[in-house]
Amino acid sequence: MQNAKDAGGKVRLKPPDVQISVQNFGPITLADIDLRPLTVFVGESNTGKTYLAALIYALHQNFEGFSRFPRAYQNFADLDFRYRYPLRHRNPEMQAELDEEMRDILEKLNAPGRPFKVSDLPRQLSAVLQRSIEDVESLKGQVERCFDLESVAELTRFTSDFPHNEMAITLEVHEDKQTCWTCNMLNSKSGTAIKGHVGENLVLLSAQELAGREILDFGDFARLLPVSRREADAYYLPAARSGIMQSHRVIARSLVKSATRVGVDRFREIPTFSGMIADFLEEIIGYEDRNGDWDEMTSIANLLEMEVLRGKIEVKRAVAEGYPEFRYLPKDTARPLRMSQSSSMVSELAPLVLFLRGIVRPGDLLIIEEPESHLHPGAQTAIALTLARLVRAGVRVVVTTHSYWFLQQLGNLILEGELEKLGEPYSQHGEWLQREDIGAWLFQEHRTVEEIPFDIVGGIEPLEYGAIAEELYNDTVNLRSRYRKATGEE
Repeated sequence: MQNAKDAGGKVRLKPPDVQISVQNFGPITLADIDLRPLTVFVGESNTGKTYLAALIYALHQNFEGFSRFPRAYQNFADLDFRYRYPLRHRNPEMQAELDEEMRDILEKLNAPGRPFKVSDLPRQLSAVLQRSIEDVESLKGQVERCFDLESVAELTRFTSDFPHNEMAITLEVHEDKQTCWTCNMLNSKSGTAIKGHVGENLVLLSAQELAGREILDFGDFARLLPVSRREADAYYLPAARSGIMQSHRVIARSLVKSATRVGVDRFREIPTFSGMIADFLEEIIGYEDRNGDWDEMTSIANLLEMEVLRGKIEVKRAVAEGYPEFRYLPKDTARPLRMSQSSSMVSELAPLVLFLRGIVRPGDLLIIEEPESHLHPGAQTAIALTLARLVRAGVRVVVTTHSYWFLQQLGNLILEGELEKLGEPYSQHGEWLQREDIGAWLFQEHRTVEEIPFDIVGGIEPLEYGAIAEELYNDTVNLRSRYRKATGEE
């Protein structure tokens, strides 16, 4: 696994590469994207940007991250216990089989000059990993929860010109150009099927990594693997976050989870939340300001408050209710304002501040719908800088956007990165990004989702933006000409 340095020079493990493909999925005909450190979805409304963002969230939740193994720490911890601690109810034949497998693993691990691959894993672990991928009910349930559906079949492309009845979702995880694992989900008239596999040739530990080490048991082996004890978490900031921030106190925490479709099948008339909104509500209602736990995230939140909000987001917990109240304290004032008294910009950005201050950590996935909503163009460019800081801190970010200013700023950050490569640093922002850090994808009605290439002159700009600008300019010129004729100025 390759390492990468962040803005502060810290060495971080480079996360695996993730590729997601969908066919006939909601309004999307076909899309094939790879998640970059910053992935941007651009395009007209109702073309599938939110659908794909929600799917990414559902997949991440189901597999507990996009690591080199599905549910990596849990599966390895279970197998560690299985091999190292004999159980009373285990029959002698089973115990003898496990002992034999353990001896075989240790022999391979301690053989000099030999790498250890996925194909060398014990049969039980390979079977567990395979079941983790092909658990149909688990993945179906997570997708249905996130989209608030009774069946994944409802996601099959629903445009009137759709001639087929099959929906396909593919998730591929790669590391150093090797396949870690894949999952293929197909929904058709015959039902939902999932196929997947773990890449048998993936090198888990190179001969160099094993050199000079004596592996005595499965625990020694598990500790050598780059498997974190903490699975990467995913967080979704929905487009409705402003309204939620102003009304969250009226929603009892006990209703958040029961308001999802899971558990209310007997009461179809009860309105339900999508899983992303329910999860967001739960984080907000149960929020605890852990300021200082993660200085890196806290500093980014502080810069966002200083540069854009020009004030602080405060958390006050009512003793009687136990639910937090969020207030905005403008700069150079003494009286904080409730969210309902603050500008729409404040209630839009307050959740991002709170999540950075107390929830999101390096390695996590953060999905934000339209981070530019209700923001002045200057603030929209500042949000691009905030996201660049998150990327450089090791957070993987996915956003949907309609903002020309936001995209232009991202293009400038890439240009700053290109100057850095050439030894000509441009220090206006100091938050430069590299081309490979950003992937922008254009969503269009009835068309395949396409990547928007970065251009030195145009930056990250969909062709339709130029066409709209040209049409608007021509209209302006025509109207001015007609006005001058009508007033006799020509």
